Amino acid sequence: MRPQLTLSNKSTKGTQIFLAHGKDATSKLSVSAQVKKAIKDSKQITYLSREDGVDFLVCLPEYSEKSNDREALRNIGSALQNVLLKEKIDAVTIVNDVAPWDAMSCLLEGLMLSSYQYLELFSDSEKRQHPLQSVKVIDKGIDATAFENLKHVIDSVCWSRDMVNKPLSHLTALQFSAEMEAMGKEVGLKTEVLNKKKIEALKMGGLLGVNKGSIDPPTFTILEWKPKNAVNKKPIVLVGKGVVYDTGGLSLKPTPASMDFMKSDMAGAAAMAGTIRAIATQKMPVHVIALIPATDNRPGGNAITPGDVITMYDGTTVEVKNTDAEGRLLLGDALAYAKKFKPLLVLDAATLTGAAVRAIGTYATATMGTADDATFNKLEEAAYNTYERTVRFPLWSEYGDEIKSDIADLSNLGKGEGGQISAGKFLEHFTDYPWIHLDIAGPAFLHGASTYRTKGGTGVGVRMLVEFIKRLTA
Repeated sequence: MRPQLTLSNKSTKGTQIFLAHGKDATSKLSVSAQVKKAIKDSKQITYLSREDGVDFLVCLPEYSEKSNDREALRNIGSALQNVLLKEKIDAVTIVNDVAPWDAMSCLLEGLMLSSYQYLELFSDSEKRQHPLQSVKVIDKGIDATAFENLKHVIDSVCWSRDMVNKPLSHLTALQFSAEMEAMGKEVGLKTEVLNKKKIEALKMGGLLGVNKGSIDPPTFTILEWKPKNAVNKKPIVLVGKGVVYDTGGLSLKPTPASMDFMKSDMAGAAAMAGTIRAIATQKMPVHVIALIPATDNRPGGNAITPGDVITMYDGTTVEVKNTDAEGRLLLGDALAYAKKFKPLLVLDAATLTGAAVRAIGTYATATMGTADDATFNKLEEAAYNTYERTVRFPLWSEYGDEIKSDIADLSNLGKGEGGQISAGKFLEHFTDYPWIHLDIAGPAFLHGASTYRTKGGTGVGVRMLVEFIKRLTA
């Protein structure tokens, strides 16, 4: 849940937010001495009292395209949301005739993403809902299409957050596929859901192997956006790990250290589905396909055991030394399946390894792959522009030696050190095209809010990937 964001051409009654921008702000505004002092002192948010309520002045720093400057504006938007919440304000109009659109868009991102709430399962959700219900923007310099595209990205991030925040009781693999089908129908995607029988016919042994301990069937969802004016002859394929809950299987996770929030193990799938949602709603002229293998990982039934050998979709045999290294198994099937599309580029996203979190914490995504440096540079530019930063790791051959098996083609487990890389090396085996792996285990789910990244699912990856695909196909 979040406020409605609209563009307006006239002031309305109620709380107004006035923006000042840069050192020359006072020369552009007819303001009181109080306001001039606030601008001079660079006070971020100033209360402007009036008889029937309160308005606000928000001082924005000098704008530049630097990553830190853009992030500072998002954080001001988040701080503004906190002030509005404290004052129990239900509607605001933001009046801007001084800040450029790029600065304004960052401010709105911070404000709107901070306003997100997941209240679906509360019996008193209406009482818990934030008072702020409406944000109107008056800005003659805003391009209406750019404004709508910003809304589409924000909506898609929030959709992804909703999916990650849903517990398994409300989001089995079947339910997740139904959610994606409904979303696809809403935004104009071609959608196909492969059921268990079709997955068995395709011999996707990775996905089926992880599913063996569950009473709920797996799914494999294919989402496609292919407009007539697509600029790429070969599709960009997005692959997302959709483990809707991960107990670790027979290699059971400890709790509460890690299992309690394992509903978030499908955050990679949510990110990729959210990305193609944003691309479709923006009607971007690019051909994109998303592949989402989904299941829960349970220790029941006929669950695979450490030491079992499974056969993947492409015929590769894998010794499963640890059933908690399950994400790479279903991703391997999906990456091999992606070959049929003869893709321009494949990206996968997954909450894949604790090693990635230990290496870089919650502040960035671990990346690696076989795409060329120019492609990786565009990804990094997009990552810093959206402040969904990335750190690139190598895929040296020595890491491949760590996943050799004595009885099968591959082992699903490498050494403890550099585990995010040996996991990536496992995935590389199933590719024969330019490929980038995104290990989002750190930033995908937070145990406390970090400005506009709310507690729980963050929707990480959506903003970065939309920006990246724009740059890649420009």
